[in-house]
Amino acid sequence: MKKREFSLVHLIVPLLALFLLVIFNLFRDPAFFSVKLLVNNDGNYVLSGNLISILNGASELAIIALGMTIVTAATGGQDISVGAAAAIAGSVFVKILRGGDVSPPLILAAFLACCAVAMLFGAFNGSLVALFRIQPMIATLILFTAGRSIAYWINGGATPTVSGPWIGYLGGFIPGVPIPTPVFIVVICGALFALALKFTALRLYTQAVGINEGSARLNGIDTAWIKTLSFIILGLCVAVAGVVRVCRLGLINHETILLDIEMDAILAVAIGGNALSGGKFSLIGSVVGAYIIQALTTTLYAMKVPSTAVKSYKALVIIALVTIGSPVVKKYAAIWFGKLMKSQPRKEEVA
Repeated sequence: MKKREFSLVHLIVPLLALFLLVIFNLFRDPAFFSVKLLVNNDGNYVLSGNLISILNGASELAIIALGMTIVTAATGGQDISVGAAAAIAGSVFVKILRGGDVSPPLILAAFLACCAVAMLFGAFNGSLVALFRIQPMIATLILFTAGRSIAYWINGGATPTVSGPWIGYLGGFIPGVPIPTPVFIVVICGALFALALKFTALRLYTQAVGINEGSARLNGIDTAWIKTLSFIILGLCVAVAGVVRVCRLGLINHETILLDIEMDAILAVAIGGNALSGGKFSLIGSVVGAYIIQALTTTLYAMKVPSTAVKSYKALVIIALVTIGSPVVKKYAAIWFGKLMKSQPRKEEVA
């Protein structure tokens, strides 16, 4: 199957799910997707509405889903420590910012530092998986357990705040630009991934290792390095997502920052049509999956569903989506479709 054919086939379920969500909301409330131009507290014109909330609210999840897709494709497993790693990266970011005046150079230095720390922890997870042959979910359980405690220690147990115009620009709106900045950050991350996959052998090597590690090794691919690299890339995505959330809130709370986002990231990868056992992958599918999860959450809140029950409703819908997109269902659907096509009379027979 060619790469383009693979992408189109695996995008059917997520695009269908997104289409059904749109149709449901249009029938439930025709004004659900209406977008308004308002003036915010800073006196700038900004776009507002459920559609903007979905695009903006899913930013951190979409960024992490990109990295989670690479890890899943290369290792056939998932990283459950991304939320804790984001807490560590965010704490490092805030720690450096509080050491001086919040200016663009200091923000850049803090960002690079938190990226380095997150990638280091990613390399640690990758080493456990690649060198010690530990299952990814078990290997990342270490950081999942200890990560938020490390973030607590970095800032001395406090919940420090950061402020400044540039922090507001990164987490909110740039003056004169009505679209939230996190949306642009997602686009930039997606573009960088697309360039990396196009001009390097990252896609080929990752899929080769995920499909058959033994064959990949015999063909000269350093499978341990590819697996470790996938976790390092995920670490970079985690750092970006952590910085976006800190700038959005203007503070770091090690206990709640991106809490449970690892589960949503894994679901985004699955909903996007990617096999959780590894191999071929679609980054577009994972990003669409992230927006589906956010759209579903926004829809439930718009329907006045209590926050305590939102996860239950999300679980029911996600079970249906994952089941429909499962290999077993796809197999029987292909058989049924083949029989249906054979039963159709040909034009010659009709004539």
